Amino acid sequence: MKFHKEGYPSLLITIGVIAIINLLTHPFGQYPIVLWLGYLLSAFLLITILQFFRNPSRSIVINDNHIIAPADGKVVVIEETTETEYFKDKRLQISIFMSPINVHINRYPISGIVKYSKYHPGLFLVAWHPKSSTENERTTIVVEHKNGKSVLFRQIAGAMARRIVNNAKEGDNAVQGDEFGFIKFGSRVDLLLPTNVKVKVNLEQKVIGRQTVIATFE
Repeated sequence: MKFHKEGYPSLLITIGVIAIINLLTHPFGQYPIVLWLGYLLSAFLLITILQFFRNPSRSIVINDNHIIAPADGKVVVIEETTETEYFKDKRLQISIFMSPINVHINRYPISGIVKYSKYHPGLFLVAWHPKSSTENERTTIVVEHKNGKSVLFRQIAGAMARRIVNNAKEGDNAVQGDEFGFIKFGSRVDLLLPTNVKVKVNLEQKVIGRQTVIATFE
């Protein structure tokens, strides 16, 4: 288990807060309950940051027919919709909600060439809100597979998320399972797939980034 590089600024801030907590509680050494409350709060903050920015090692066998989960979380949407930003046609939307306890690393669901990558400023509605896909702060990435089919996926900020990291650049060679970004705190990732894919997940199902097969190409 590794600690993700995006977490170092937050870790430094947390250590600073812990130091302040201990400085404030130290003069009350004659009251053990105050000291213990300070210790417990410090431990809670440290554990929270360490678990949020954890970077577990996960193996993958690349399969050109598979579309894998780009993030850990729970499937909250499986429906046909009209995609209006890039394809401007009917697509199958599968959305994964990432709670604060999930790993927040984002990974390429397929291999191919990055054809589109764009950041959109926006609101910070709760990530499960229906309008979060189009009104929240988000990034949109499109990867074209060598089979000629393309997959669009969006990193969507939630009510707590205030920073989306997207390292995908147009022209990049995307490798299935490799990291392309990170979203800090609760958030969501949408997949917009060709309508003829075979879906392999169900609503409310928990998925694991880089491992769970979301769908397969027909």
